[in-house]
Amino acid sequence: LRYKTLPASSLAHSMLHSSVWTCLKYSGVHVRKLVTMASEAFTKHQVVPDVIDKAPPNVIELSYGAVKIDQGNVVTPTQVKDRPTVLNWPAEDGALYTLIKTDPDAPSRADPKFREWHHWVVVNIPGTDWSKGEVLSDFVGAGPPPNTGLHRYVFLVYKQPGKLQCDEERLPNTSGKNRGKWSARNFVKKYNLGDPVAGNLFQAEYDDYCPLLYKQLEGK
Repeated sequence: LRYKTLPASSLAHSMLHSSVWTCLKYSGVHVRKLVTMASEAFTKHQVVPDVIDKAPPNVIELSYGAVKIDQGNVVTPTQVKDRPTVLNWPAEDGALYTLIKTDPDAPSRADPKFREWHHWVVVNIPGTDWSKGEVLSDFVGAGPPPNTGLHRYVFLVYKQPGKLQCDEERLPNTSGKNRGKWSARNFVKKYNLGDPVAGNLFQAEYDDYCPLLYKQLEGK
């Protein structure tokens, strides 16, 4: 075998090109895997068609402390009673986003006569900094009624066409008023938000935290 000796600069360039290509190649595989996961999860758990018509192309990175939300995994209301500690999605520079958390299984998946009961709506979020968005409905934890089985709690992110001027009543987290019989579809249509750009979901059923949440929603 004969080997050709490359100048140091050429060798470095070759190694850099190879590393960048490898990174891009595996990054692409990872992205495609996440897209597939999002689509499969939203179909498997029937978020499509119960809440939206088209699965989002990206997965929201979502955690509550050490508890990671992973496309429909089962958690307890106690574990997810506070706002997430990690909440990220692919965002474009200068773009504004809407964040929705909603439960289509109110009061139960078998009898969703109050579908949907929305838990959180924030608009005009700059990038992924939801703490700087405009809160329409303040965050409420998961509180499925006893003996109603698992509920799906769906997180959706939409890229806005511009800044929204919303006329919805602002809802605090100390009241359940006007949260039931809500529709993500109708809200999205009203403000021309299109299809979601990212999503995630978990499932939970009644535990000992739920009565505390019910009292909170009664203003006690």
